[in-house]
Amino acid sequence: MVVIIHPNTCYRGCCTSDAIPLHLPSSSYSLLSPIAKGSESTVFDATLDGRRVAAKKPVLSTSDDLDKFHRELQLLCSLDHRGLARLVAAHARPPNYLFFFEFYESRNLSEKLHVEEWTPSIQQSLVISLELANALKYLHKLGIVHRDVKPANILLDRNLHPHLADFGLAMYKKDLKHISVENWKSAGKPTGGFHKKNMVGTLIYMAPEILRKDIHTEKSDVHSFAISINELLTGVVPYTDLRAEAQAHTVLEMSYTEQQLTAAITSQGLRPVLVQPEAGVPPALVSLVQKCWAPNPSERPSFDTIVEELDAIMKDVVKTENMETYDALPSFNSLDHYKNGIKDIPRFEENLNWMSQGEQLAKNISNMENSNLRLWSTSQSEPLHYQPTLSCGSFATCGRRETMEDTHFLLPQMCNEKDIHAFGIFDGHRGSAAAEFSAHALPGFLQELGYTSRLHGSCSTSAKGQALCCKCWRLPNNSMPFWSPSSPEQGPCCKLP
Repeated sequence: MVVIIHPNTCYRGCCTSDAIPLHLPSSSYSLLSPIAKGSESTVFDATLDGRRVAAKKPVLSTSDDLDKFHRELQLLCSLDHRGLARLVAAHARPPNYLFFFEFYESRNLSEKLHVEEWTPSIQQSLVISLELANALKYLHKLGIVHRDVKPANILLDRNLHPHLADFGLAMYKKDLKHISVENWKSAGKPTGGFHKKNMVGTLIYMAPEILRKDIHTEKSDVHSFAISINELLTGVVPYTDLRAEAQAHTVLEMSYTEQQLTAAITSQGLRPVLVQPEAGVPPALVSLVQKCWAPNPSERPSFDTIVEELDAIMKDVVKTENMETYDALPSFNSLDHYKNGIKDIPRFEENLNWMSQGEQLAKNISNMENSNLRLWSTSQSEPLHYQPTLSCGSFATCGRRETMEDTHFLLPQMCNEKDIHAFGIFDGHRGSAAAEFSAHALPGFLQELGYTSRLHGSCSTSAKGQALCCKCWRLPNNSMPFWSPSSPEQGPCCKLP
């Protein structure tokens, strides 16, 4: 536990806190490896009094940078909401100015979507959307506009709860109201500097009025929220059709210049490809996204309304999915008010190995009591019995859209025949998990379920119940069937002893 040293103020004396230490002995913290680096700061994996934290070290090259540090520290000391990244300490004295935040194990939502290629369930997407909306509602009630809402600034903890971070651009509404080109001119400054200083954020998440060089309002945050939630639901980087972020930005640069994209958003009403109900997303959620990115800021709902609508959508999904059956799962503290309709939201906390999951499914099926299913022999004392060798692997090819993560398997000499082989390729276009699972589950079925085990051949039935000869792999009419393992029976074209 870091001890607060009094007077607990920054070097200037403008920042103070009763709960957050603002100056630390150098022996109490240690900066380890960098986690992320930008033009304005570097974030380090760090320890503070033996506790793992994230340390943000801002670049302070000018007096304006130092003023910005103190403004951000003042703001962070005033915040207390579980949906916001929590400041645990700061060192606000020269020569090292540092912020220390709670460490969030799952990093940020952008990395989760575009590096890990995570595909959240509708329930997980709704939980993240609702908790993020509540955090922004809290900020707006305090009169704070975030001005840079985007997945890269949404940190996820081990249970995938979101925590909005990076308040370097955040400002109070009362301060924004005093900003105008006229005031800037009256101070004898060129208007180009005004736009450079105040048209802040990340282009693909910025509201059209900001791109038209207006001042940020709460409704600008609503637009950025909509772009971010649509990205969460589709898994696609805005204004592209790609999941991989590095490739997406390359395609974005090739498709639009900054000026062209700005013009398309402001004049032509361009928006990212909207998530569709066909993807399993509630139509009410699709409609809410559209309302939140409306061209006219006055037509966008407030976060009070957004939270109400998401709350209703969540309750409807809970009712439809009968989610009260998930008794054994840990609860979401942020959803305590759903106790009458839902007990828990399901989530997976461990990293699954989909290859081993595929193998396990095949083994589980093979253990079912079914006298018609026979395993291939694994006895080394019976050298004449067929023992297949499975080969699996992955390969990547660069397609027009993105890297294709295909997984293949090869099962040679099926049915004791040297010229009969099983080969499959599973498309991993939207992530490798399904392909890895399938490439190990299907061969597992073929191996574990004893599709052919007799020395001279045997027969199975097709999916339609027709006799299927494993020697020639054909139906009596010489056609190639769509088959599935079934009870062995003698086929018309193989003669068993």
